[in-house]
Amino acid sequence: MNSKDLFNESKRYFPGGVNSPVRAFKPYPVFIEKAKGSKIWDVEGNEYIDCCLGYGPLILGHSDSNVIDNVCSQASIGTAYGAPTENEIKLAKMVIDRVPCAEMIRFVNSGTEATMSAIRLARGFNGKNKIVKFEGSYHGAHDYVLVKSGSGAAALPDSLGIPEDTTKNTLTCPYNDEDALKKLIVDEKDNIAAVIVEPVMGNIGCVEPNNGYLEFLREITEENNILLIFDEVITGFRLSSGGAQTYYSITPDLVTMGKIIGGGFPMGAFAGKHEIMEMIAPEGNVYQAGTFNGNPISVKAGISTLNKLDQDFYKNLNKKGNYLRNQISEIVDNLDLNIQTVGLASMFQIYFNRDKVTNYEIAKKSDIERFSIYFHELLDNGIFIPPSQFECNFLSSSHSNEDIEKLLIAIEDSLKIAWK
Repeated sequence: MNSKDLFNESKRYFPGGVNSPVRAFKPYPVFIEKAKGSKIWDVEGNEYIDCCLGYGPLILGHSDSNVIDNVCSQASIGTAYGAPTENEIKLAKMVIDRVPCAEMIRFVNSGTEATMSAIRLARGFNGKNKIVKFEGSYHGAHDYVLVKSGSGAAALPDSLGIPEDTTKNTLTCPYNDEDALKKLIVDEKDNIAAVIVEPVMGNIGCVEPNNGYLEFLREITEENNILLIFDEVITGFRLSSGGAQTYYSITPDLVTMGKIIGGGFPMGAFAGKHEIMEMIAPEGNVYQAGTFNGNPISVKAGISTLNKLDQDFYKNLNKKGNYLRNQISEIVDNLDLNIQTVGLASMFQIYFNRDKVTNYEIAKKSDIERFSIYFHELLDNGIFIPPSQFECNFLSSSHSNEDIEKLLIAIEDSLKIAWK
């Protein structure tokens, strides 16, 4: 069957024909049959250079041979034990050695579980109920963080099924706006347990912090007895071996991780200082549990992946990212398009926006209709990226120089069509 037929059938079984809304696009999504390295192939046999990479976890590319060999070896002796394993300790040591704030860690099954648990832990530690998140940030699909882009206590649920009584404890603030956060904390500091932030906002495209902004977050939270949580589900092990904490030299109180830590398998984690993490059950009274926490398959994949992520790895991968963004900027300039090339390390995106994007309000002004044309043209030219202006694109170590040159040609051709 082809993708169109499979989509028509899938609508009988799945809401909207997909199992996650980010996978949907008109007229129908491509259905993938296999993947290897930097490439994916759909059910019709079409080959694509993949810059979605499962929305970020596949920093080594698809089906890395070492990861697969180690996972198969583990699978042959068991896929779930419901008991501790030595490999959990090995992976914990690897994370704690790399990530500055990580003194203890709890493995979970997704980024959503990680942020949900970290927020619960922050509330338990501080004895306060409210949290601050930033407009347009995404911290998973749990009730406390699915809040509309609003400000302060006036925020309303962003999804049906979430009681306003739940989100009244979630305060929102524009990213990169120091004055707005200062005012919010002056008004609510005695009630705020934590500020949770994507150090780089990877869920509205790719928005970096202004110079000094993360330092400001660290200072103002410390001064007001508020925990600072870095959501590094995307940036963890993507920007550097220590994630955004090492990249920007800022150490939060807690960090949430996902994607790369599982090496392409379902995995998440939250970590932080001893005095905070020791409040997690069974040592403390903040409850968190999961049947598949520390699943031996995911742990083995994580160990196999992190073993490859040394200094030379990041040097080579980030060099590719810098080259790609510089070349995209040249293309944009040569075509005289007033749009923004953004990204860092191995992350990139093009905002179809006249203005420099520093927060969600500006990002929302992007031309999503032109982006849709651009996306479909890329697809027709053998390039797969997330089908949304408000997602980030990625490179892996499997992307060759030839892949990047093909990508640049396709980007130029697609931009020309989008601006016809």
